[in-house]
Amino acid sequence: MDANLIADFVIGYFCLIFSLSVHEASHARVAEMCGDPTARLLGRVTLNPAKHVDPIGTVLMPILMFFTNIPLFGWAKPVPYNPRNLKNVRRDPVFIALAGPASNLLIAVVTVLILRVAFVAVGVETMRESYFLQIALMMIITNIMLMLFNMIPVPPLDGAALLGYLLPESGKQMLESIGSFGILIAMFVGGRFLTGPLTYLVDMAVWLSLWGIPAA
Repeated sequence: MDANLIADFVIGYFCLIFSLSVHEASHARVAEMCGDPTARLLGRVTLNPAKHVDPIGTVLMPILMFFTNIPLFGWAKPVPYNPRNLKNVRRDPVFIALAGPASNLLIAVVTVLILRVAFVAVGVETMRESYFLQIALMMIITNIMLMLFNMIPVPPLDGAALLGYLLPESGKQMLESIGSFGILIAMFVGGRFLTGPLTYLVDMAVWLSLWGIPAA
């Protein structure tokens, strides 16, 4: 097997695991801030990947995607919370849900800033020859994709909490009725966009973030 492909997978998997860990830890931390200690008591307010690993979404899926030449993607174990402990039962679930995508956006923005500083500090040519550039670009792409995917408004994804907050009670009940089919819908929609508009959006975001830096 090509050593470069293996290196790309290792870099991509590292970025994915780190990003998923931050995503889930952010859910857990905001849940605690909103009054519910459930996630903290389960050890989920941590960047330790072992606390967030889902056997299928964090292990099996990325490996299958690598061998089938599909863009690397995955998910981690959902962070549980007890609504009865929340300070505001209607509003706080939205804050908890949006904490995950917000953390991915923050990682992408911080990575862009670090990358731009690095280009100025060490020079474009040096950066082109380093693995740091590859890792940084993969980190940006991974987090933008995670943010966009998780904002698809179907349960159990984070976007469903925001949509449910905006809908009337009848609409919220209809949304909740999707239940376990939600992840299948999300994977179908995400899969279609992964090879189309989503890829375009991610490429545009990366291009805009690095605007003014000579192309590698």
